[in-house]
Amino acid sequence: MKIAIASDHAGYPLKKHLQDYLTKQGHEVINLGVDTADVPSDYPDAADAIARAILDGRAERGILACGSGVGASIAANKFPGIYAAVCHDHYSAHQGVEHDRMNVLTIGARIIGPTTAEELADAFIAAQPSDEERHVRRFGKVQAIEQREM
Repeated sequence: MKIAIASDHAGYPLKKHLQDYLTKQGHEVINLGVDTADVPSDYPDAADAIARAILDGRAERGILACGSGVGASIAANKFPGIYAAVCHDHYSAHQGVEHDRMNVLTIGARIIGPTTAEELADAFIAAQPSDEERHVRRFGKVQAIEQREM
C-alpha cells in the first residue's frame, strides 16, 4: 500500500520508527516530513501535506504523528474527503476504516510507544471499508454533511 507519513517535531521519533517499520513490511512509504525533532514545526503543516497526498492520489492512506494526535486530527479533518481519527487502541484503528472509512490515522507520540504504533499501523492498513448497508448509509450521511457545509 502507498502510505503517506508526516509529523510535527513532537511526533518525529515515532514517525521515523513507523517509516522504517512500514518500509520493511513492503509498503511504499511517502515521507512528507519533518526530518528532525530538533526544529519546532507545526502539526497543521503535516496534516496539510498528508491530506494533499491522499487527495491527489499519491497515497492511499496517511499516518500523522504529533504530541497527542489531537491537533493533527483536527487539522486533517478540515479537508473535504479526509477522514482522520486519533486511535490509540487496536480496535479503533481497524474499526475506523471498516465502519467509517477513515483514511488518516493520527497518533500521539507522547501517548503511545513504538510497539503499539506498529500494531495500530498494521490494523489500520489491513482494514477494508465495510459494504454493509448500515455503514454505507452512515458514511453517506457524513458525506452529505460535508457537501452541505462546504
